[in-house]
Amino acid sequence: MIESVDLVVAALAAGATAGMTETASTAVKDAYQGLKSLTSRALRRGGSDDEPTDPEELKAALTAADAGSDPELVAAARRVLELTDPEGASAGKYRVNVRDSQGVQIGDGNTMTLNFGK
Repeated sequence: MIESVDLVVAALAAGATAGMTETASTAVKDAYQGLKSLTSRALRRGGSDDEPTDPEELKAALTAADAGSDPELVAAARRVLELTDPEGASAGKYRVNVRDSQGVQIGDGNTMTLNFGK
C-alpha cells in the first residue's frame, strides 16, 4: 500500500524535525524512536541493512519491503503525526484511503499533469 509508505516517510520526517527542538516532548521523542525501530525492522525484513537518507530511496526501500502492510508500523507513523501535528491529525489529514484510482497525489502543495487513455 503506497499510501501507507508515504505516511511512514512523512512521520519519519516530522519526528526527526520535532525531535531536534528542545521543546519536543518525551512522548514525541519516544514515539519517533519507536517508529525508527519499527522502520529498521521492516527494512531488514526486506533485505536492507541501512535506512536510506533520501526520502525517495526510503520510500522505494519501504515499498520493496512491503512495509505499508505492517499495521504496527503504520500505527506508529500515525501516532508520531498525531503528536507532531495534532490539528492536521484531528482534521483527518493523515487518514487517506485510495483504492482502484488513477492519478492520485497525496500531500500538500502538489502539482500534476495527467494524460489518461490513448
